[in-house]
Amino acid sequence: MIRVVTEWRARVLQRRYVFLRTDLTNYIDGMATASASHTRDELVAELQADIKQLARKRNAVILAHNYERPEVQDVADFVGDSLGLSREAAKTSAAVIVFCGVHFMAETAAILSPTKTVLLPDLAAGCSLASTIDAKQLIAWKAEHPGAVVVSYVNTTAEVKAESDYCCTSGNAVEVINSIAADKQILFLPDMFLGAHVRRMTKRENILVWMGECHVHAGIDPENIRLQRQLHPNAEFLIHPECGCSTSVLEAMSAGDIDADGVQILSTEGMIKRPALSDADEFIVATEVGILHRLRRENPSKRFHAANERASCAYMKVTTLPKVRTALERLQHHITVPSATADRARRAIERMVAIGGNAKQPLSPIPDGVDPGE
Repeated sequence: MIRVVTEWRARVLQRRYVFLRTDLTNYIDGMATASASHTRDELVAELQADIKQLARKRNAVILAHNYERPEVQDVADFVGDSLGLSREAAKTSAAVIVFCGVHFMAETAAILSPTKTVLLPDLAAGCSLASTIDAKQLIAWKAEHPGAVVVSYVNTTAEVKAESDYCCTSGNAVEVINSIAADKQILFLPDMFLGAHVRRMTKRENILVWMGECHVHAGIDPENIRLQRQLHPNAEFLIHPECGCSTSVLEAMSAGDIDADGVQILSTEGMIKRPALSDADEFIVATEVGILHRLRRENPSKRFHAANERASCAYMKVTTLPKVRTALERLQHHITVPSATADRARRAIERMVAIGGNAKQPLSPIPDGVDPGE
């Protein structure tokens, strides 16, 4: 059965997104009008120094997702994808975890580290993809397919994870599916593009896919790709499987319309590691634009182009340095998960962390496209 986001949920998301964009505009305007004695760079440096000092005082670790603002990434102790940050949250000895990401990530950290204080700098940091399914909807879907194994992408709420058998990331989704008996029906949620890709890679016909999407990745379409490849014909093309163009690109590859030698289907962490393994000097990157900062920082001699410059997630960008500082000062926005929910969700999350993303089967269908990421 095809599931779609209801009209009212779409309207709520749109209103929330407009609010976030307004919040971001105010932040940018505030940074731009800093006093004459403080340049923007000086203001950023002062905020980062304050945050580092507060983190030492609070015995805190700062985790930041690859899609966060550059200045937030730079102040973090660890920057990575959902799986990498989940691992850091699970093993840290710090008393406080400041999670510069979105709400479901902070929930995951709280589940894996129940004795730690997990802080989210801004409670408005939601996720359009996670909002496409709730626990009630998943329970109803499971009832329609008794005995099916539920595999939830990590971009889901704690309540949805509690109703799941496995969690996965884009980097280990194929490996997770391959670990499940071939005769078992699988309910994969909530990203339809990643689900379609996993079905293609595993060649399993018994995977039912929930029709959810990330509004940012879905907005990267084939037209963006055609334009960028015309502008940069020698660039290697790195694409995240959540992207709206991923399915059409893979189909074009199989039809011979796109040269497969220049395409890599990679998780976010796979994208980070790919340039060091490639002879290419130029890359087109099809995912949220926040990742470009880390790519350029770690590969200063190479050039990176966004497939779509507008592919920016306002939910990620709502986290700012002043909010990180305030979270540490006041220990505010403490994220907790009820123990009954956490206990059930932890099993699925721990399976995700244990399986990792080191399978020999690549995300990308091309021979040299092994995803080295998580």
